[in-house]
Amino acid sequence: EGTGEKTNINDSSVNHVFFGSSFNVINQEHALKETKRILKNKGSFACMWNHRDLSDPVQKEIEKIIRKHIPNYNYGTRREDPTDVISKSNMFTKVKNIQKHFIVKMKTQDIISAWESHETLSRQAGNNFKKIISDIHSYLKKRDFYNVPYTTKIWYANLL
Repeated sequence: EGTGEKTNINDSSVNHVFFGSSFNVINQEHALKETKRILKNKGSFACMWNHRDLSDPVQKEIEKIIRKHIPNYNYGTRREDPTDVISKSNMFTKVKNIQKHFIVKMKTQDIISAWESHETLSRQAGNNFKKIISDIHSYLKKRDFYNVPYTTKIWYANLL
């Protein structure tokens, strides 16, 4: 039990450390120091994010709905390249990046459920959160399924 900045894992005890979306909501510098502490010699680090393709017409419309209620909506570091943070730590080899585009056929209700659990949106929307979800639902209810385009982006490096 712990956090990315303080895992409570023994020193030099793991081969790999992976962060999903959590890497954008923690103190990245502290998490990298903790990663170094728990990694075995030449262990590896990776962080990964799945991004909806915002150029897709359906995703563009969802973005319009969000920005109608939150004009300055910000995804945070989740859509930023963490290479500089990792490199500046001076604890890892050269950062490498891979990405893969894919499409997921999703039920409309699953898309709505995903938005209902979107903490970044909820935090920034405040009292408007339920209205945003309702507007997204109203827009999407035309169909039972949607093809949602994503890109998975992974950055990885080995401990020096």
